[in-house]
Amino acid sequence: MKFHTRKWIKPGDLNPNGSLFGGSLLQWIDEEAAIYAIGQLESNHVVTKYISEINFVSSAKEGDIIELGLEVASFGRTSVTLRSEVRNLITKSTILKIDKLVFVLLDTDGSPKAHGKTEVKVI
Repeated sequence: MKFHTRKWIKPGDLNPNGSLFGGSLLQWIDEEAAIYAIGQLESNHVVTKYISEINFVSSAKEGDIIELGLEVASFGRTSVTLRSEVRNLITKSTILKIDKLVFVLLDTDGSPKAHGKTEVKVI
């Protein structure tokens, strides 16, 4: 898995318990995964179709630096399925895992469009 983006956890990212707010983390993952899918499918007409179970393994706190990792799990006819892991940059401890994030390529009418991709593009 390649880790693409790093985030420094700041006070505005915290929940009332003083740890990273899961909603913020999910927003970061969805954006990063969409950008990765766009790179793989070579089109910015990509939408999030499905996100599987989200496994919060541990938390992050203010001052931690986390990194968001992604890899291609498979290509479908109109989609690409990714896996994601978020970990602490320093300790390498896992914060979150998602087994499936599915992104679909759309045509100009908003319908799924075949992409013809079968191999992971290094981006």
